Amino acid sequence: MSVNNKRVFYVKYLASPVYAEILQARPDVRLDRLETDSPDDVAAPILAAAHAYQIGAARDEMERFQVDRDFLKRTPDLLIVSSNGAGFDTVDVDACTDAGVAVVNQSGGNAHSVAEHALGMMLTLSKRIIQSDRLLRRQPNVDRNSLIGNEIHGKTIGIIGIGNVGRRLAELCKGLFGMTVLAYDPYVSAEETTARGARKVELDDLLRQSDFVSINCPLTKQNRSMISTREYALMKPSAYFVTTARGFIHDEAALLEALRAKTIAGAGLDVWSKEPPPPEHPLLQLDNVLASPHTAGVTIEARTNMGRIAAEQMLGALDGKRPPRLVNPEVWPAYAKRFEKTFGFAPG
Repeated sequence: MSVNNKRVFYVKYLASPVYAEILQARPDVRLDRLETDSPDDVAAPILAAAHAYQIGAARDEMERFQVDRDFLKRTPDLLIVSSNGAGFDTVDVDACTDAGVAVVNQSGGNAHSVAEHALGMMLTLSKRIIQSDRLLRRQPNVDRNSLIGNEIHGKTIGIIGIGNVGRRLAELCKGLFGMTVLAYDPYVSAEETTARGARKVELDDLLRQSDFVSINCPLTKQNRSMISTREYALMKPSAYFVTTARGFIHDEAALLEALRAKTIAGAGLDVWSKEPPPPEHPLLQLDNVLASPHTAGVTIEARTNMGRIAAEQMLGALDGKRPPRLVNPEVWPAYAKRFEKTFGFAPG
């Protein structure tokens, strides 16, 4: 077996050390690390020789090493881009497809962690725990009657994106709290939506009927700013908006106006247009906003699971297998030709 003839690199960090442990056990794989500030004379040779890129999900940190058409010109041998998480907004998928580069993610690897985070936000908002905590720290003799909240039992949750995370959230909400679960997902049939524990509805109906609206889909060109002024206006004044997906799916300025106008009751935000958001961000000044810095999927269990899935999928792809989490399946004919030219055998 040739030594180090398959070149993989990453920038700054991996989801888990288990990724490196698995890849480094293979003598035919070389794993290189770059820093976000690596000088060009260090980065250029690694990029030029790379067959695979394990890319991080921190959009702002990865700015210099996000995969776009210019980046692909610097990586002529690149065959595979693998996102650390379920999302892939640090990758221009269309550009990769045009270049014959396969894009894969680790969908499902952090589903439990993200669903639990969304549910935790729902409970915290509905029970007004965040307001109680802040008020108790600021003033004596708190009037607890001013902090009356609501149960989530028996309420309606609307899930936008009934994939791995959405399905797990539906299971928790229905099983633990007897909630009615609605789902909007144009890529999943009504029958499959039912099998995943929800009733398929159109987006407007979901917004009108739900006590909680949870975003659980990846960011795409099609859903950028999908939730904006019009959509918030459709929600109940008593409803809460929660997102653990990606920034830019919701319009932050429109959300701020909806909260100030009391169009909706509050919001739980794990993702932002700039991450992390600055402390002076106007949404962070509101007591009915619960905030976290894109940590929904950041647990020991999820990171270990994601690292293992990513490593196993990467080695499988480099061994010629078809990746099980291929984001752009239409790339396969062009990818297969490039793979065979590189390694001397046809994949999958």
